[in-house]
Amino acid sequence: MVNPSFLANTLNMNPKNLSICVLGLGEIGSSALDYIRDKQLNVFGYDINPEVVQKTKEKGILAFSEWNDVPDANIYIICVATWNKNGEPDLTPVFDVSKKIAQKANNGILVSIESTIVPGTSRKVHSSILKGVELVHVPHRFWNEAPVEHGVRQLRVIGSVDAESMESGRIFYGDILGIPLSETASIEIAEICKVSENAYRYVQIAFAEELRMICEDLGLNFQEVRKACNTKWNVEILDARDGIGGKCLPKDRRNLASLSKYNTLLTASKTVDTLYREWLKKK
Repeated sequence: MVNPSFLANTLNMNPKNLSICVLGLGEIGSSALDYIRDKQLNVFGYDINPEVVQKTKEKGILAFSEWNDVPDANIYIICVATWNKNGEPDLTPVFDVSKKIAQKANNGILVSIESTIVPGTSRKVHSSILKGVELVHVPHRFWNEAPVEHGVRQLRVIGSVDAESMESGRIFYGDILGIPLSETASIEIAEICKVSENAYRYVQIAFAEELRMICEDLGLNFQEVRKACNTKWNVEILDARDGIGGKCLPKDRRNLASLSKYNTLLTASKTVDTLYREWLKKK
């Protein structure tokens, strides 16, 4: 039976009476905050960086840098950054904010982890920190170059620790926020989904980089070769530019590679990008 304590708030009350807290106000968190605010819902933010909090306040949104000042909420959305440290996933920020939520948590709340994590994280958080709380993982998908088409509201995957959590997540994200969802068979599938997406993109770019080096070694125009290849219906070779940058793709390639010994392609793609950068310097 679905836990009525949270669902009573979402189904029987006006959703505008809900209180929603977004934790982590970087690009992903601030985008989620703006989207929820535009839905005319009661939302506020939390971040340990006072400057980020001040920028949020300047947009007319309530935000806090001191956890003791944060009001209780019905829904907590975790959007803190995660890292890779010494070749291993560093999910410390997720566990840290989960401990903060636990100070206010009761059995009538929903916690959603939108941060990029690895398989096993959600169940560990649920069993050791947020016991009894409904918990879902809805990895963020956001591209700042196309915030409408590829913003907060796009098809997202959702996984949950149990059926009650899935039902609450479906109501909140699907019915209240209007975000289309693809439900996964387990929360671990949702967890590995995001790191796999980014690692796959990394490998795709690395292939383009290697192809560019091959083409120029043969005296061929890479862009013309790429254009010709991409006329085939199931081929889409990416462009090769200045190397694979940003935070997410390199970090998640390392995170996925750290999960298993079967990481030959993931490891090789880093080698290709390193060689490509060196090759560019010599041009």
